[in-house]
Amino acid sequence: MPRIKALLFDVFGTVVDWRTGVSSAAIKLQKKYKIQFDSAEFADSWRDEYQPAMEEVRSGRRKFIILDELHRENLSKIKKRYHLDLITKEDEDRLIKSWHQLPAWPDSPEGLKRLKKKFIIASQSNGNVALIVNMAKHSNLPWDMVLGAEVVRHYKPTPESYKVACNMLGLSANECMMVAAHNSDLKAAQNQGLKTAFVLREKEHGPLQTTDLKPDSEWDYVCTDFIAVSYTHLRAHETLRYLVCR
Repeated sequence: MPRIKALLFDVFGTVVDWRTGVSSAAIKLQKKYKIQFDSAEFADSWRDEYQPAMEEVRSGRRKFIILDELHRENLSKIKKRYHLDLITKEDEDRLIKSWHQLPAWPDSPEGLKRLKKKFIIASQSNGNVALIVNMAKHSNLPWDMVLGAEVVRHYKPTPESYKVACNMLGLSANECMMVAAHNSDLKAAQNQGLKTAFVLREKEHGPLQTTDLKPDSEWDYVCTDFIAVSYTHLRAHETLRYLVCR
């Protein structure tokens, strides 16, 4: 079995808590403008526009556009519903930039730091470079390399998004492992020959989450957090084995 040399990480939901970050930014605007709405519901509504917007690019119906701009377009679709059509252009810009300052899950910085000792660690996100770099500085995420849609010019889960990421590292697919909290992301990566690690994030979508609460396939690893991943990998004697972390 080829030795794993690089770990590619989904970011939104897997490494950082997007729902809390966006909700917190919305609360600041509520206070400033004295408007009322459910900030978590707002975060969910904004995120709900995420996949449909990217599908327009994936399908070829529109040319590639970075996630910052998709976030801006998606916000315009829902902002009146939450009275955010009343805010200034500057505050709208700050709200969009809240995606650049999302909080890491508690285990993410230390887990990534440990994994970095043995492996190349790279973001494999649909986020654009500036967004991921700013987020890394904000939340202490020690990436070796920032990969993702803007770099490979494809949004996940298109096959090219994984193939090009591996190629840019000079590695074959079976020398890379996709780490994600989303079964669909792992399936797409596995289909391209990458190894897979499922990390449970049972509150990504809040306390009533119903999706991705367990692995739905035979992934190479199933772990509860990045510390569990790093504990396993750092003791794997350079070769990753089939193992479930519980």
